Amino acid sequence: MPAIKITQATKEDVPELLQLIIDLAVYEKEPDAVVATPEMMIENIFEKGYAKCLIARLSNEDGSKGKAVGLALYFFTYSTWLGAPGLYLEDLYVSPEYRAQGLGKRLFGELGHIASEKGCKRVEWRVLKWNQPSIDFYVKRLKAEDQKEWDTMRIEGQEGFDRLMALREE
Repeated sequence: MPAIKITQATKEDVPELLQLIIDLAVYEKEPDAVVATPEMMIENIFEKGYAKCLIARLSNEDGSKGKAVGLALYFFTYSTWLGAPGLYLEDLYVSPEYRAQGLGKRLFGELGHIASEKGCKRVEWRVLKWNQPSIDFYVKRLKAEDQKEWDTMRIEGQEGFDRLMALREE
């Protein structure tokens, strides 16, 4: 495997991060689902700090930035029961030609380090039910626990927010 360096992403990485996100959407069979723009990412990740992102790059011999081949986008949550923060992994993606070479493990290793440094009591993420290769990796290699007793609920978009806000008047 070529040398790959994992660092915190910067604003300058946004075009490549966005391409990796688009590649992830294609892999997850949702090629038209990405509506994020570079401007949105810069504002929300790097200016407002709503999320953080690790980027994995090939190491060039001359020290210049190499090709981006992976990412892990995450943010912090808070557990009322644990009384402590948690790290939530929103997306982890490794380009197909770099899979099964340890890069996913390394990205999770970095997330574990960050979670430990920040005093988190857990790391959580979701996986699509059909994504058996990833599920196998999470369960067998990471020893992750499947949270079968929980379902994900979602309200998305302004129409949904309007319905919520209408509840204030009831």
